[in-house]
Amino acid sequence: MPTLVGKEIGSTGYGLMGLTWRQEPPSEEQAFAAMKAALNNGMNFWNGGEFYGPPDANSLVLLERYFAKYPEDADKVVLSIKGGMGPKGHPDGSPENTRRSIDTCIAQLKGRKKIDIFEFARRDQNVPMKTTFEVIEKEYIQTGKIGGISLSEVRAETIHEAVKLTKIVSVEVELSLFATEILENGVADACAQYDIPIVAYSPVGRGFLTGQYTSMADIEKVLPTYKNWPWFQPENFKINIQLAQQVQTLAKRKGVTAPQLAISWTKRVSSWRKGAPKTIIPIPGATTEARVNENAVDVDITDEEMAEIDATLAKFPRAGERYPDVVPVNT
Repeated sequence: MPTLVGKEIGSTGYGLMGLTWRQEPPSEEQAFAAMKAALNNGMNFWNGGEFYGPPDANSLVLLERYFAKYPEDADKVVLSIKGGMGPKGHPDGSPENTRRSIDTCIAQLKGRKKIDIFEFARRDQNVPMKTTFEVIEKEYIQTGKIGGISLSEVRAETIHEAVKLTKIVSVEVELSLFATEILENGVADACAQYDIPIVAYSPVGRGFLTGQYTSMADIEKVLPTYKNWPWFQPENFKINIQLAQQVQTLAKRKGVTAPQLAISWTKRVSSWRKGAPKTIIPIPGATTEARVNENAVDVDITDEEMAEIDATLAKFPRAGERYPDVVPVNT
């Protein structure tokens, strides 16, 4: 089993964002059932955020309520929390905001669960990482308040720089059949070089690979905020839906669902792609118990099938950038 901060975790983790950060979040009862299902399936690495939802209903608030109801689960979960955003929604690595963010997250958990890993959602380009890391190291890790530091949505150069300043326990970046950039831009190579596990977010391509989008009208129903994102623009959507359909065809032939194939593919990359790190942990999100159970199924993918998937990706490249221009990427 893979490990993070010295603790064993399942090969697939669980992304909490959708439980609190959407137009109509699921009920607490539904969220708790999904969280319990994740644990029952061995998905004990949970990934949430200070800004995943409004301050009074974010990941930390939901987690506090969950662990209040199920205190026996606290020690079973390895928890990673993203924070570090300033009041205007931009990354702020200043000592003052670093303390504010971590202290707020710790306070919201009310002592029910320790934060095992803390990560800035994006690198602050205006504050030296050394300044930020020194605060986290001296005031939070060495005092036992949190367990370790992760990086999020970073470029290779940031990883090379960060490892000289502190211990980096993981790197969270986007990896899916819709987003393979890290395999070509040096990020995966850097993680392999330093033996840093990759935490792969959006492994089912922001829902494209779940089959829930068949037309532009579906976007409005499922997640209206995506309608302005590049992948979902009409000219790109027509191309991207073809890739999704190809993956669905491969999955059906194999007797599995497209999400199961896609999630397992991210893990299989570690032994298939030259230069990939030995540990890749996908963190699919799911708001229902049924979807969590589906995502938890491991699929064995042969070398021949991986080669076929590579050929499919070459024939049906994704159209559109990963994020709108206003969102910082590769920081």
